[in-house]
Amino acid sequence: MNNPKLNSDIENLLAKIKRLIEEARQTVVKHVDRTMTITYFLIGRYIVEDEQQGKTRADYSAKTLKTLSQALSKEYRKGFSERNLQMMRKFYLIYKNRFEPVLISQTSSTELNLIADNELYRISQTVSAKFPELFSLSWSHYQVLCRIDNVEERNFYEIESMQNNWSLRELERQIASSLYERLVLSRDKHKVKELSEKGQIMISPSDAIKDPLILEFLGLKEDISYTETDLESAIIDRLEHFMLEMGKGFLFAGRQVRISFEEEHFFIDLVFYNRLLRCFVLIDLKIGKLKHQDIGQMQMYVNYYDRKVKSEEENNTIGIIICKDKNDAVVEMTLPENNQQIFASKYLLYLPTKEELKQLVTHKK
Repeated sequence: MNNPKLNSDIENLLAKIKRLIEEARQTVVKHVDRTMTITYFLIGRYIVEDEQQGKTRADYSAKTLKTLSQALSKEYRKGFSERNLQMMRKFYLIYKNRFEPVLISQTSSTELNLIADNELYRISQTVSAKFPELFSLSWSHYQVLCRIDNVEERNFYEIESMQNNWSLRELERQIASSLYERLVLSRDKHKVKELSEKGQIMISPSDAIKDPLILEFLGLKEDISYTETDLESAIIDRLEHFMLEMGKGFLFAGRQVRISFEEEHFFIDLVFYNRLLRCFVLIDLKIGKLKHQDIGQMQMYVNYYDRKVKSEEENNTIGIIICKDKNDAVVEMTLPENNQQIFASKYLLYLPTKEELKQLVTHKK
C-alpha cells in the first residue's frame, strides 16, 4: 500500500512527532542503562560486604560467586555468570569511593540494603538529575575501563568517553591505539597529571599534535603500493574516524583547497578548523620520507592563510605534514627556533604494541 502524499504542514508535524519519539526512546534507554549500571554496582557492593564477613575470604568468595551465579542464571538466564559477578565486584571496588557517597547521600544505608525496584529507579533519576557525570557511561564501557589497572590511564579514558560521547567500539579502538601512552610520552609530568584530571586539552598548537598518528582504520596495507591520492581518499572516506584520531575540536573545511598568487596555483591536501584553538589547521600528506622542501612548502601555505585568510581575532595557522617517515633533525634545522606553527607527524597503518610505541617515541627523542 502506497503512503499518502503529505502536505508541508503535516510533514512538519510528523517530523516533530518522530523527533519527540526518538528522543523519548533514547531517554528511556539511558535511564534503563544507568539503572542497570547502578544495580550492578550495588550487587558488587553486596558481594564485597558479604565476602568480608567470611573467615577465609578467597575460598568463601569463590564458592559464593559460583552459588550466586547458578541461582541467578536459573532465575534470570543471561548476565550473571561467575565472570560477570566478579566484574561487578571489581566495578564496586574500583569506583566505590566516587559513587557510593553519592548513592548514600540520596538514600539511607538501610534502604540501600533493602532496595526495591521503585526505590532504585528513584535513585537513578536523582543521580541523573543532580550528578549527570556519575554512571553516565554504559555498563559495557565500565567493563572495558575496569580492565585498565593504571588509575590515571583509566581516568583519562573515562573522561574522554564522556566528553566525546565515544561508542564502546571507539573506546576500545582508542585504548588499542595506545592514545594515552602517545600523549603521555610527549608531555611533561604536569601535563600528564592534567590528562588524568581533565582529559586531552587543547590550549596550545602542540596539543593538536600526535606523533605517531595511528591510521589503521583506513584499511590501507603496509606492503601494498598506494599513492598520496589513495591516502587522501581513504581519509575522506573515513573522515569521522580521522577527526577522532586528530583530537578535539576539529571541523572539516576542505579538500584540495586551491590557493593562487601571481598566476600560480597550489593545492592544500586537507584543511580543517579547530574551534578550541581558534585557528585553521592545514594538512599535507606525504607517503615517502619527509624532505626539507616539503617543510618549505607548508611554510608557504601557513603564511598565505595567516596573511590572506584568517581574521584578526583568530590565532595563527597550524601546518601539519603527515608523512611515512621523517628525520627529526632535518625538521628541527629547517624550522625556526621556538616554532609553534609547523609540525611533522609519522603515520602508522597498523596498531603498534605498547613496546613498539615506546621505541618509536624514544627514538624520536
